[in-house]
Amino acid sequence: MVYAILLIALVIGVPVAFAILAALFYFMGTAGFPYSLQGVTTQLFGGMNSFSLLAIPLFILAGELMNESGITMRIIAFSKVVIGRVKGGLAHVNIWASVMFAGLSGSAVADTSALGRVFIPEMEKEGYPRDFAAALTAASSVIGPIIPPSIPVIIYALIVSGVSVPALFLAGVVPGILLALFLSLYVVLFASHYQKRPVEMPREQKVTILIDGIIPLLMPVFVIGSILLGVVTPTEAAAFAVAYALVVGIFIFRKIHWRSLPAIFSRTMVDSAVIMIIIGAVGAANWLLTYNRIPNLLTDWTLSFISTPWTFLVAVILLLLVVGLFLEGIAAMLVLVPILHPIAVSLGIDPVHFGIVVIFNLMIGLITPPMGLCLFVADSIANVGMMRMTRRILPMFLVQVVVLLIVAFVPVVVTGLPHLLGL
Repeated sequence: MVYAILLIALVIGVPVAFAILAALFYFMGTAGFPYSLQGVTTQLFGGMNSFSLLAIPLFILAGELMNESGITMRIIAFSKVVIGRVKGGLAHVNIWASVMFAGLSGSAVADTSALGRVFIPEMEKEGYPRDFAAALTAASSVIGPIIPPSIPVIIYALIVSGVSVPALFLAGVVPGILLALFLSLYVVLFASHYQKRPVEMPREQKVTILIDGIIPLLMPVFVIGSILLGVVTPTEAAAFAVAYALVVGIFIFRKIHWRSLPAIFSRTMVDSAVIMIIIGAVGAANWLLTYNRIPNLLTDWTLSFISTPWTFLVAVILLLLVVGLFLEGIAAMLVLVPILHPIAVSLGIDPVHFGIVVIFNLMIGLITPPMGLCLFVADSIANVGMMRMTRRILPMFLVQVVVLLIVAFVPVVVTGLPHLLGL
């Protein structure tokens, strides 16, 4: 009955956090738990009572500030200068701008919204079909949560104690770049004929654009570098990112005005509140699961059927691809990781490797209907219809699945860089 309440609530559109809480209240009320209301609310707020969680609103705020300061246009211009002359140039610029923007926002939805408003009309002018431009923008935005800094990585490290945030950050670098390379290869093979005319600009303008692009690209270098050197924690690094974005936006580029700050802070609070209430609700649910030894029972049951890491990884990939069709990535992570992680460890799978596989897998769900958030955002800009978007994005989805299989079954792709740097 508990699962029925949860599923019905999700199907009729109840927000994930409130669906989970409704199921919890029902279970604790009918199972004879004393003070069920007090117990759920205590665990709800306990799930949000972590200093490390402060990094989430700070990174969201940093992304908002960087976007408001005109960083998006500078990254796009920088990418055009570097790779704009390659065959299928503007499509490649779209992909690699996502790689650069990933180091600023850590959010696929923010990436789709910020870059889509520029690239979709611009690519259409250059000869690309509008639905293709929208699909490519959504597909490349998946890179955002994989390359550091990444909000899903921070949340994963909070769910699984003992997994290093710096190690997870570094582990996402090669898979993110690999995904960009494979999408670029797809463009070369199947879409480079769309662009009708090359983009050319004077040499002096190129130099100016390259210099302007250095300032925003230094932020992820400082943030990740300070974490890896042990100078700051991820939360402190997020605060540094906010300070950097404020200085750049207000004093260097002079695009952010003091009067616009309340609106920026307001958007940040709304976005952060959505994530935090989900974290709190799932924290309460995980407490109840642990109290009833559900993860232990599931681990024992799974190990009775699955005896090798590879069969487990195949099962996890299939499970998460299906889950990603219906459930938002962070919510799915919070629900499933406490159950799946102990099984992965029991089978000898590296926790960092497994973390990136899970994050990569669930982020693909952002471009799969019927619940793909990035698809909805891209279509809200392109206005081409979900059927056309889905048809265009299907081959890009298959490209991402191929990269996911490489990430899952060639562990050195994930663990090589962290091991090289002693993490």
